[in-house]
Amino acid sequence: MQTAMTAVEITGTIDEHNQLHLDEPLPFIGPKRVRVIILSPLDDETWDEAAWLKAAATNPAFAYLKDAAEDIYTLA
Repeated sequence: MQTAMTAVEITGTIDEHNQLHLDEPLPFIGPKRVRVIILSPLDDETWDEAAWLKAAATNPAFAYLKDAAEDIYTLA
Protein backbone atom coordinates (compact mmCIF):
# COMPACT_ATOMS: atom_id res chain seq x y z
CA MET A 1 0.00 0.00 0.00
CA GLN A 2 1.36 3.42 -0.95
CA THR A 3 1.15 6.37 1.38
CA ALA A 4 0.46 9.87 0.04
CA MET A 5 3.36 12.19 0.77
CA THR A 6 4.10 15.87 0.48
CA ALA A 7 7.49 17.41 -0.30
CA VAL A 8 9.02 20.33 1.59
CA GLU A 9 12.22 22.11 0.53
CA ILE A 10 14.20 23.71 3.36
CA THR A 11 17.90 24.49 3.50
CA GLY A 12 20.11 23.62 6.42
CA THR A 13 23.61 22.85 7.59
CA ILE A 14 25.30 19.64 8.67
CA ASP A 15 27.62 20.35 11.59
CA GLU A 16 30.90 18.71 12.60
CA HIS A 17 28.94 16.00 14.47
CA ASN A 18 26.94 15.10 11.31
CA GLN A 19 23.78 16.61 12.81
CA LEU A 20 21.38 18.40 10.48
CA HIS A 21 20.25 21.92 11.51
CA LEU A 22 17.42 23.43 9.45
CA ASP A 23 17.38 27.13 8.59
CA GLU A 24 13.68 27.47 9.47
CA PRO A 25 10.96 25.46 11.26
CA LEU A 26 9.17 22.66 9.45
CA PRO A 27 5.63 23.52 8.27
CA PHE A 28 3.93 20.66 10.11
CA ILE A 29 3.60 19.40 13.67
CA GLY A 30 5.40 16.34 15.02
CA PRO A 31 6.29 13.97 16.28
CA LYS A 32 6.03 12.11 13.00
CA ARG A 33 8.24 9.91 10.89
CA VAL A 34 9.63 11.52 7.73
CA ARG A 35 11.82 10.49 4.83
CA VAL A 36 14.77 12.82 4.23
CA ILE A 37 16.68 13.34 0.98
CA ILE A 38 19.81 15.46 1.27
CA LEU A 39 21.26 17.27 -1.76
CA SER A 40 24.87 18.35 -1.33
CA PRO A 41 27.45 19.85 -3.70
CA LEU A 42 30.05 17.34 -4.90
CA ASP A 43 32.88 19.55 -3.68
CA ASP A 44 33.31 21.71 -0.60
CA GLU A 45 32.21 24.90 -2.37
CA THR A 46 28.90 26.41 -1.35
CA TRP A 47 26.26 26.97 -4.03
CA ASP A 48 24.45 30.20 -4.56
CA GLU A 49 20.74 30.57 -5.30
CA ALA A 50 21.32 31.94 -8.83
CA ALA A 51 23.37 28.88 -9.83
CA TRP A 52 20.72 26.58 -8.33
CA LEU A 53 17.90 28.31 -10.26
CA LYS A 54 19.90 28.30 -13.51
CA ALA A 55 20.58 24.57 -13.17
CA ALA A 56 16.88 23.87 -12.58
CA ALA A 57 15.79 26.13 -15.46
CA THR A 58 18.14 24.51 -17.98
CA ASN A 59 17.69 20.90 -16.85
CA PRO A 60 16.17 18.87 -19.71
CA ALA A 61 14.11 16.90 -17.19
CA PHE A 62 11.79 19.93 -16.96
CA ALA A 63 11.54 20.60 -20.73
CA TYR A 64 7.93 19.38 -20.76
CA LEU A 65 6.96 22.49 -18.76
CA LYS A 66 7.58 24.60 -21.89
CA ASP A 67 4.66 22.84 -23.57
CA ALA A 68 1.67 25.20 -23.80
CA ALA A 69 -0.59 22.41 -22.51
CA GLU A 70 1.27 22.53 -19.21
CA ASP A 71 0.51 26.26 -18.72
CA ILE A 72 -2.50 25.84 -16.46
CA TYR A 73 -2.16 29.25 -14.82
CA THR A 74 -3.75 31.37 -17.52
CA LEU A 75 -7.11 33.14 -17.66
CA ALA A 76 -8.03 30.99 -20.66
